[in-house]
Amino acid sequence: MSDVRRSVHQHIESHPGVHFNELARNLDIATGQAQYHLRRLCEAGTLDTEELRGRTHYFPTGYDPWEQRTIALLRRETVRSIIVTALGETEPSAADLAADLDVARSTISWHVSTLVEADVAEKCYDEHGRSHIKLTRPEETRRLLDEVTPSLPDRLVDRFTRLVDAGLAD
Repeated sequence: MSDVRRSVHQHIESHPGVHFNELARNLDIATGQAQYHLRRLCEAGTLDTEELRGRTHYFPTGYDPWEQRTIALLRRETVRSIIVTALGETEPSAADLAADLDVARSTISWHVSTLVEADVAEKCYDEHGRSHIKLTRPEETRRLLDEVTPSLPDRLVDRFTRLVDAGLAD
């Protein structure tokens, strides 16, 4: 195994769920070089991938598909905040999430839809028709929360989205 391929594999093992751009940026390797080594590692069966909302995330083998989806989502700051809130409160409403996180309701709705599609959460409604979020596997989600943190570029993108949301709301 080449030194570059070894460093790619080691980076993925220490950062499960890293997406392509972050990997190439963190290792300071060219896009084509990253593609080549990732393809070779996947063909060798030493990596798994999960495609989620336009990003390919890379994992060392051993994570089941639900864990892969959850980890990939936990790398996104706004989704992570929603999950943390849902772990702390029993079935928070979409309106409460929007107020607590200072994010537009449409942004909350989009992220909650992503969580529901990934089977990380389910949407339920109260007697007044208000939507609430409930995590499908809270204890496992809590365990995975400790494994990953969003990267600086991911946090900046999320914060830019929040800034745009605030500007559109005004």
